[in-house]
Amino acid sequence: MFKGFPQGKVRLTSVPEPFFRELLAQIDHLGELKVSLYAFWRLSLKEGNFRYLLRGDFTGDARFMQGLGQTPQEAEVSLNEALERAVARGTLLKASAALQAGEEILYFLNSPRGQAALRAISRGEWRPSALPEQPIEILEEAPNIFRLYEEHIGPLTPLIADALRDAETEYPARWIEDAFRIAVENNARSWRYVQAILERWQEKGRDEQEDRRDTEKARRKYAEWENLGSG
Repeated sequence: MFKGFPQGKVRLTSVPEPFFRELLAQIDHLGELKVSLYAFWRLSLKEGNFRYLLRGDFTGDARFMQGLGQTPQEAEVSLNEALERAVARGTLLKASAALQAGEEILYFLNSPRGQAALRAISRGEWRPSALPEQPIEILEEAPNIFRLYEEHIGPLTPLIADALRDAETEYPARWIEDAFRIAVENNARSWRYVQAILERWQEKGRDEQEDRRDTEKARRKYAEWENLGSG
């Protein structure tokens, strides 16, 4: 019997809402459900711009594997089927990389980042890594802030171009790209909104798990600017 969740601070794992709204009702295989939920948890423990799982991330967890079969052989077969089902359903994305030690299979969450990772791998934009838990490093071209602005907000003006140049030297490229993405997701297509997010991260430090709260503060700051008539 499970003894219950402990008191005090417990680490939480973020699960995308579409999983509950769409995928959960479709999944009719227990192994697939276990693998999908386990993948959310293990990916949350990874670091880097492109997070992925190896087969060893699943098989290396003895307790998890015990829940897939009564024998190691049965568990391996169940894992294979569950992973295939999760990939076929579109929960996970599967890619392979040819290394000196042999072919390595990688599993990504089917998200914009995961899709971008698959495209990069297919173009050969990766290199071997010295880390056994992360055998390949996916290369990524730094986003151009002017392109991001034109794609997500609108035509450039000389005044905005100056502000973008200043921001490009002040903030990390990944922050800028993520701030534009958040602005689009919140239907706040304004440089003021993007700038409010960046200033918040610079002031308080960035924790990806707190991005949602940061966007709320950015929304309030943006509203204050609008009320003051600052554009």
